[in-house]
Parts: sequence; structure tokens; C-alpha cells
Amino acid sequence: MAYEKPIKIREAIEAIQEQEYILPSIQREFVWSPNQIELLFDSIMRDYPISTFLFWKVKAENLSKFKFYRFLSHYHERDRRHNELAELSNNKDRMAILDGQQRLTSLYIGLMGSDARKLAKYNWKSDHAFPEKKLYLNLLNKANDSEKEFDFKFLSDADVQALHSKHSDQFHWFKAGDILQFKSVMDIVNYLSIHKLTDSSIRTEEQTRFASNTLSKLFQVINEQDSINFYLEKSEDLDKVLHIFIRINSGGTKLSYSDLLLSIATAQWKKKEARTIIHAFVDKIIDVCTMGRNQVHKFL
Repeated sequence: MAYEKPIKIREAIEAIQEQEYILPSIQREFVWSPNQIELLFDSIMRDYPISTFLFWKVKAENLSKFKFYRFLSHYHERDRRHNELAELSNNKDRMAILDGQQRLTSLYIGLMGSDARKLAKYNWKSDHAFPEKKLYLNLLNKANDSEKEFDFKFLSDADVQALHSKHSDQFHWFKAGDILQFKSVMDIVNYLSIHKLTDSSIRTEEQTRFASNTLSKLFQVINEQDSINFYLEKSEDLDKVLHIFIRINSGGTKLSYSDLLLSIATAQWKKKEARTIIHAFVDKIIDVCTMGRNQVHKFL
């Protein structure tokens, strides 16, 4: 297992889009909350370490031997929790993610997708209970939060309009994913100028400085900085890969016992696509009883 040259977040996002980065069937599904995603982006902006990743290189000729899945980009708590099966051509090698899929999925959702969680007091069957929200960063002020320095928030279009109309002197919400469209420092300068974020006649000196520094920092950490540190496993032996996966995830509290059991079952079930079948069955059970997902996995 070798330690590889770090890559940029932008490069990782592009690799996910092109299905160069994929998820093996032994991986659990996405479980992070919006707050965890916001904290991840805050950590990156503050140059905090976000831990090392572990990738598994799968040669093109061996891709058909295993089942792989696409990353989620648009998470919906009711309608879109499960990863889609990846349809891969055997014309190039791929990287399967053994450790770090929650972080990579969070980056992908934050920069390229959306998150829709159920609102309290709404009926589960109502579409209005799940507003689509995207990740934004306030360019005018720091977060009013003991955990965060940078004010990252998942907001719906209605949220953005309401906050801007009532508090335009306190908030300017920049959609985090738009930073991927910036190619140089001039794009930062132009954005600040067009949106009057450095106009001293309507902004305080502190706000103009904060807006310039914050947008520049976001550009740097996403587009220029080598933030993704990873090890690369090249073995094609699924038993070895499964052993590595279990060793990594049983050493802490990352995966529940039932998640580990599901990973083992998925890896050893050869004739059918176990992951999709099991998740569909679990969904049906949860719909008609009061058992939690973890309890159902243990029962199975």
C-alpha cells in the first residue's frame, strides 16, 4: 500500500463526475448530516486536517468482477438515499474508495449537488416536507456559531431570498459550487466588484476585507491546494480488500456492527446484486413497522 501524491478537491470532484472514482459494494451508504458537511467545509477553510483517504485501484480488465456504485450528488431523505449502480466500460482503470466516501460524498454534494431533509411537523408523504437545499457561504460575516468560523449553510432558494431581503447588510450568500467556475484571481475580483462587496460606500471596512479574503480562500482550497491525501491499495484480491475495509472501520465508531455485516454479505454474495436487494427489502420493512434501519440489518 503506497502513499500517493495529494490531489486538489477540484480534481477529486471531476474524477467523481467522470466515474473515475467509484464506490465498491462493500461501502455503506451516505449517512452524514448537513451540519457535518458544513463543518467539513469549515475545517478545510481553516486548514484543519481532514484525515487520509484510502483508494483501491481496480484495473480495467477486472472491473466486471465486482459491483460498483456512483456517488450521490442530490441526496433526498425519502426518495434518493441509495447510490445508483455504476455502468462502467472496461477501457480504463478506476479508483474505488475504501475509506473517505462520507467526506468525498459531502464534498460532491456541497459543490455539485443538493440536500433535501424532512422538515419537522410535515407529513412524510408531502413533497413540501423535503425542500432542496444547496450549500452557501456568507461572504460578509463570520459564522455566529461556536463550532464554525465560516458561515456555511444549506439553504433553499426561498431561504436565500428571505435572508437577503431582510438582512442584506449582514449576508451575501455565495453558492459554494460556483467556485469551480472560477479560473483565476480576476474572476474573484470581478465577482466582488459586480456584487459591490468591496464598495466602501455601502460596506464596512471589515466586511470588504472579509469578503475578499474569504472568497480568495475558498478559491485556493478548492481549486489550487492539494487537500486530498491518500493511500493506494493495488491488490485485486477481494478478500484482502474486505479485510482492510473491516480493519479500518471496526477500529473506531465509523460503521455500526450491522453495517459491517452487510459489507461482508455483499462481498460474498456472488450471484445477485446483494446491496440493492437488501436495501430495497430493508426499506419495505421500515415502511410497515417501527424497527430502525440498524435493527433490521441485524435481524437479517
